[in-house]
Amino acid sequence: MKPIVSCHNLHKTYQQGKIEVHALRGVDLEVANGEFMALAGPSGSGKTTLLNLIGGLDKFEQGEVLVNDYKLSELSAREATDLRLQHVGFIFQAYNLIPVLSAEENVEYVMLLQGVPHKNRRSRARKMLDEVGLEGLYKRRPHEMSGGQQQRVAVARALVSEPDIILADEPTANLDSETARSLLEIMEAMNQRHGVTFIFSTHDRRVMEYARRVVTLRDGSVHRDEQKD
Repeated sequence: MKPIVSCHNLHKTYQQGKIEVHALRGVDLEVANGEFMALAGPSGSGKTTLLNLIGGLDKFEQGEVLVNDYKLSELSAREATDLRLQHVGFIFQAYNLIPVLSAEENVEYVMLLQGVPHKNRRSRARKMLDEVGLEGLYKRRPHEMSGGQQQRVAVARALVSEPDIILADEPTANLDSETARSLLEIMEAMNQRHGVTFIFSTHDRRVMEYARRVVTLRDGSVHRDEQKD
């Protein structure tokens, strides 16, 4: 079976004033369909950069990334946007919810961009909010919810569009231990129930405990790749 994500000899450099920062140095990585895995490492190791390149949110100078057999280097800006819209869901540390929209409207937003009819959007959004434990909170706006509830909305929004891959950047960083574990259990259940591939960028030991594979980066290179039984 072909991997759902392939990174080959991936290099990424940032310019900070007169200094070149080598964020990634020849990374090779393959991710199988249905994996529940974490990219780990200290700050500056390159894990968030790698996640952003896989999601097409940033560009690389050398190498290649394939997502669902699409070569990211060959996609136009519109094609890259369509790939993200149809195949990739994102969960961010800062939630990135739209403040003026309710929970169900935030979850509906991606489906609106996909052209899903209104009636279907509403029913799917509420069903997904129920699945992440937010039944009855459909009309709450972000400022009326706790951090854990907001992150559950973000998880529901990422999953409701039925993507092949979820990219989660430090999704538990702002959560207490009980809330983080509850959220990880929800995402693990979604992975098992729907077969969605999860790739986390994290330095949180709790995420690494749940992940079935942990790829550790150090100074922009893959340092260790551990598959759990």
